[in-house]
Amino acid sequence: MVRSVTNPRLSQPVAIAPYPGSRLLITERTGEGVVFDTTGEPVREWESPFPASLYATDGAHIVASRSPYFVQFVAEDGSAPLLWTLDTLGQKRAGLGITHIPDIRYLAQLVNAGPVALRDGVVFYAPLVRDEILRLDASGSPVWRSSRGLIPQERDPVFAPGKERRVEHALINIAMQFGPDGRLYLLGAQDSAARRLRLDVLNRETGEIIESRVLGTPATAIAVNGRGAIHVLDPEALLAQVPTQGRDLFAPAFALPDLAGKPVRLQDYRGTVTLVNFWASWCEPCRAEFPHMASLYKEFDRKDFDIAAISDDVSDSKMRAFVAEFRPPFPILVGRGNMKGVYHYRGLPYSVLLDRQGRVIERIFGFGGDVEFQHLRETISKEIHAGTTAHR
Repeated sequence: MVRSVTNPRLSQPVAIAPYPGSRLLITERTGEGVVFDTTGEPVREWESPFPASLYATDGAHIVASRSPYFVQFVAEDGSAPLLWTLDTLGQKRAGLGITHIPDIRYLAQLVNAGPVALRDGVVFYAPLVRDEILRLDASGSPVWRSSRGLIPQERDPVFAPGKERRVEHALINIAMQFGPDGRLYLLGAQDSAARRLRLDVLNRETGEIIESRVLGTPATAIAVNGRGAIHVLDPEALLAQVPTQGRDLFAPAFALPDLAGKPVRLQDYRGTVTLVNFWASWCEPCRAEFPHMASLYKEFDRKDFDIAAISDDVSDSKMRAFVAEFRPPFPILVGRGNMKGVYHYRGLPYSVLLDRQGRVIERIFGFGGDVEFQHLRETISKEIHAGTTAHR
């Protein structure tokens, strides 16, 4: 490990690519693009052109596809392009290709999601759930179409029968990138659950599969050198090299009014393990999360644990109607719609668990249900116990 980059603007990065000017373009899980300079400082970010996007560049051009890492079930009518080319500000320039609209239009985002790669301005695309790889011309028409031969018959995803809403589909093409040897590398699954991964090497001019390698593990990091030698690495061992720098202070410190107008500061929570939660009345996952937070709040003593629930509503009346409906036992602070600009979170709900010194234990993106809150209970209990033991 040579260097690590951490920044509050990075929540869950899923891909990285070169950006004009020797910078880095990082794809966030929820589809935003964040550009970092060589010192590790953010210089630009943009909203996703699709409900969730994945970005690829060749150092001069930028293209966005629907993300295979965070599929949004949104119906499409076929009017949107398959891919967008972007300028260096992340603005849409031109659409490429034609989407495939399945019988169940609600699954169109899934059908048209997939990794994308660029080389010398030429675009390559591989659908997540279809057994094909495409090289596209400037208009988005296929120059060649290649197959990995993984499924006997192509079919669109469908809803599985039963009470629980599940989608039956095969994960075929998961990630795609050019190696330093100029060949196209495609990571995909041999089975529908992506338990056994396969790496294919393609000739970019013809689409011919030159080499295939079964990896056999769902957790894999792959490196390729300039001679085309493939190295399969252990991701846990790689992450273990990251230097431990201790916990960062939560910043910037807030000073916000509560519902009665009384100012509340982050400093007021010092000495307790604190869950800082950002929410809004229009956020449906927030509605599901609030009862869980109420239960969590009641399980611990106030000398050990507290919650600061910060509303990011612009409308005071809608915020108060939400509070009147749920009657949370924990304090509500008023953010007046300014919080995303201050803390750069990607969506709501967003929570940050702090230790007794106001340092970040972990960040929680979205609402993960019972499993997430069970983990949260265990983490809070361990932190409280560790703090109590340290003061004996």
